Amino acid sequence: MTVDHHAPPPPTGPVPWDRDFALRLLTDMVRIRRMEEKSAEMYGAGKIRGFLHLYIGEEAVAVGALHALIPDDNVVATYREHGHALVRGMGMGAIMAEMFGKQEGCARGRGGSMHLFDAKTRLYGGNAIVGGGLPVASGLALAARMQGEQRLTACFFGDGAVAEGAFHESLNLAALWKLPVLFCCENNLYGMGTAIERSESQTDLCVKAASYNMPALRVDGMDVVAVHEITKEAVARVRAGRGPVFVEFQTYRFRAHSMFDAELYRQKAEVEEWKARGPIHTFTARLKAEGKLSEEEFLALDVAANAEVDAAVAFAEAGTWEPIEDLLKDVHTP
Repeated sequence: MTVDHHAPPPPTGPVPWDRDFALRLLTDMVRIRRMEEKSAEMYGAGKIRGFLHLYIGEEAVAVGALHALIPDDNVVATYREHGHALVRGMGMGAIMAEMFGKQEGCARGRGGSMHLFDAKTRLYGGNAIVGGGLPVASGLALAARMQGEQRLTACFFGDGAVAEGAFHESLNLAALWKLPVLFCCENNLYGMGTAIERSESQTDLCVKAASYNMPALRVDGMDVVAVHEITKEAVARVRAGRGPVFVEFQTYRFRAHSMFDAELYRQKAEVEEWKARGPIHTFTARLKAEGKLSEEEFLALDVAANAEVDAAVAFAEAGTWEPIEDLLKDVHTP
């Protein structure tokens, strides 16, 4: 038996930004969407192997939240992290090459889809372990504190991670020591194939976070405007030295948990209902209504995104496999 999660009305209201900034965020959401769609295609063609977790439908969270940070901040992500890596500044070619397993990838093809990492942009990796990034984030924040650095650490994780012991340990220590951590929970209502109501006796995730004596905020994760504004508010509090903040982004993935997922746990009608409030087309409609975007301009940025994707695939296709003699390199040091 499935659990129905009915979608609320689509986001509306004015966009409180100038045209350039609004189009920058829209462009990033479209870039993520087109990259993820192509990734699914490449998986079907056997070019990408292993696990692949797509971010389609959740683009407003990564885009809205990451644009509220500065380059000096740390970012820790989950295994659904392609969009975070792209917005953070990792080249799409390096992302695609990593998923192809080529040594031109960000981790020389050794990490694959779930382990994107880029020290230059302070993206401290995706993590294949549910909740695995939470203690890493608290550790990075503690290190920054001890070294006198003025940076925060933003940690992205799914609702499934809230059931892990690492969640409770990490939030407790972050609050106890007033560490500069922004805990970003991407609640897409399903932990893999399990509805949140079937795994959590308390489904109000903000109640759990607030029990550790920190502010717990909730926002519509399908609305890039709301995401960005509440993240700015949370970031300001963390930067002021007032300790960690938890933000629950209520979002929804349009694709299955992973490419291996038969998706038997939710109704197709539910997915279609949520697609009607997808973050890209609802934001596009608001911009058009305010005269900040024309259909021709949207089509042009979509063409540009597709061209970037095609170039990334070409880069990955032309990439090279790591030599067999290097397979043990960096694996073990005597």
